[in-house]
Amino acid sequence: MRIVTTLPSATEIVTALGLEPVGVSHECDYPPLVRSLPAVTASSVDATAASSEIDRQVLESVAEGDGVYDVDLETLGALDPDLIVTQGICDVCAVDEVVIENAVERIDAEPEILTTDPHTVGDVLGDIERIGEVTGQAERAREVIDDLENRIDAVRSRTSDERHDSRRHRDDAVDSSDRPRVAVFDWTDPVMVAGHWTAELLEWAGGDYGLAAPGERSRPREWSEIRAYDPEVLVVAPCGFDLAQTAANLEDLTALEGWAELSAVRNDRVWAMDGNHYLNRPGPRLVDTLEALAPIVSPDRFERAPDESVALPLERLGGARA
Repeated sequence: MRIVTTLPSATEIVTALGLEPVGVSHECDYPPLVRSLPAVTASSVDATAASSEIDRQVLESVAEGDGVYDVDLETLGALDPDLIVTQGICDVCAVDEVVIENAVERIDAEPEILTTDPHTVGDVLGDIERIGEVTGQAERAREVIDDLENRIDAVRSRTSDERHDSRRHRDDAVDSSDRPRVAVFDWTDPVMVAGHWTAELLEWAGGDYGLAAPGERSRPREWSEIRAYDPEVLVVAPCGFDLAQTAANLEDLTALEGWAELSAVRNDRVWAMDGNHYLNRPGPRLVDTLEALAPIVSPDRFERAPDESVALPLERLGGARA
């Protein structure tokens, strides 16, 4: 089967199933083997710009009706795909299903279009199952899901106050009285609180994520709301930014009134995470994200800090600028 993927998370799901797409998006870079594959998309936004400038460019593209992304029709047609895996969760983050449907009408191939729209970890696991079924890899998909669920359970067994079957009780209410208040930002100017699957990950990591409910979309927040919440742990993981780009834009936050008074800042519990590769990719590596968040949120229950290529404490982030 000739598969084209139009976003990094779909590429990671397809490759986790033991398949290799024939074409990918311009942003797909993991696993490394996909970096040499033909790209069928391009962006009109300068992804290297400052966070405020990227936001301006995105809003301008949307307002003018041009859209953020383009599809290379010549490349897509030449690849003659049987299946295109795209998304419907966010037309700013990646090419969406509408753009792909319009593109397919203009090429000779007649591929099946599979749209992912995940808002929770369960949705992500469901996408793995659906893609496995469509591609004839249902058994492999079940193995991948079982491994991911076992890893989730391993984290939850160390952060839960009651040793219970975490898979069975994943939706149960959690007593947050002794859990640190956590905030995760997936943009810095304007400040946006991470939504979707983030609330689940933080609960499983041992935190109280009081700024968004599971499945709720990411959205900008007033800084006064963040100050009133006063996070005890803060993770900065801008969508599309690695650690170096996060470091370059950190003044968006540190220059805000009251930043130094936040509990997380006063107690040196501010971390930066590679939002490009981890928090903001709804694929198998969301569980890697959970395993990195757990020692940040619950350091007394985990022996090792996250790998430095994934997350760094604020005081060490300056070294990531190079």
